[in-house]
Amino acid sequence: MAREPLLSAADASPASEVFAPDRPQREEPQREEDVALRPKRMEDMVGQREVYERLKIAVDAALIRGEALGHILLDGPPGLGKTTFATCIPRALGVPLQIASGATLTAPKDLLPYLTNAEESSILFIDEIHRLPKAVEEFMYPAMEDFRVDITLGEGVSARTVNLSLRPFTIIGATTRSGMLSAPLRDRFQIREHLEFYSDEELTEIVRRNAAKLRIEIDDSSAKKIASCSRGTPRVANNRLRWVRDYATSRADGKITLDVAKLALNMLGIDHLGLDVQDRKYMETIMRVFHGGPVGVEAVAHTLNTATDTLTDEVEPFLLRAELVVRTPRGRKLTSAGYAHLGVAAPVETGSELTLPLFDGEYGEEVVGG
Repeated sequence: MAREPLLSAADASPASEVFAPDRPQREEPQREEDVALRPKRMEDMVGQREVYERLKIAVDAALIRGEALGHILLDGPPGLGKTTFATCIPRALGVPLQIASGATLTAPKDLLPYLTNAEESSILFIDEIHRLPKAVEEFMYPAMEDFRVDITLGEGVSARTVNLSLRPFTIIGATTRSGMLSAPLRDRFQIREHLEFYSDEELTEIVRRNAAKLRIEIDDSSAKKIASCSRGTPRVANNRLRWVRDYATSRADGKITLDVAKLALNMLGIDHLGLDVQDRKYMETIMRVFHGGPVGVEAVAHTLNTATDTLTDEVEPFLLRAELVVRTPRGRKLTSAGYAHLGVAAPVETGSELTLPLFDGEYGEEVVGG
């Protein structure tokens, strides 16, 4: 008797019905969050249109030939749609989906059930694939290339190897750190796509659509305001939208207006660029304690009593992209735009040295000739 494909806890929802085309469909009441506000089809996704066009061609070709789709590697910063693509592709193909996390696959035996349960042309999505141990990576190589795995039974001189054939399937890997993947693993993905940050116009459309899913009324100016404070990331835009919705429900009449959006974002400490309190503390520490830099990230982390990984993974990427901070061979350094955002005049270069202007108070007027 055929075994059912493994599904993750997140997949055990009404949305997972789409992955089994031969299973009878049933009407389900729409959940308020609409399954984390993710689109159900690639055609409904906003942004990443070049990536969509290339993946659409690969999907259509696989359907025409009746073959398994080539392995796909999606990389990019968090919240840009890697998981959304990975869940929409099986729906477009009409095949089952299994979901795993690289952090939980600590040994080949953890991956084996996913491989043996993979149906013909099905999808295995491995999130954070760069966290796979080396032993699991090497175990995947013959599975990805030849659709077989070698299982060792017994130990010592009595050990023997059993070759197990697999049905052709597709692995979709998602990673925020593609550089941490070994070259042999990267080369086994026939399709590699990098996801870029979204424009304010694309985020505005996402906010509008998701406001309708959340059944909250919003005007265009409010949607633009939320989008402009979302750091080019749909996940951040959705989180901002949920907070503004809660604020409008609690403190207003249930409608999101521009004033309501501004008040809600101000309560979170979000400024017009999307920087939060932690971002500004990081920049202010470099300015006040280290005179604008350059300074090593470890020194900043110790001063803020924060983990170094928090700064490098969560705080710095957007500040670097917004050109508020730069990385130099000697460390991090505020740019003139960073000083301007803090409302402080940038240091004046005098030859090879930097001269800091004097101020009356923390953010007061510059003292001329001080």
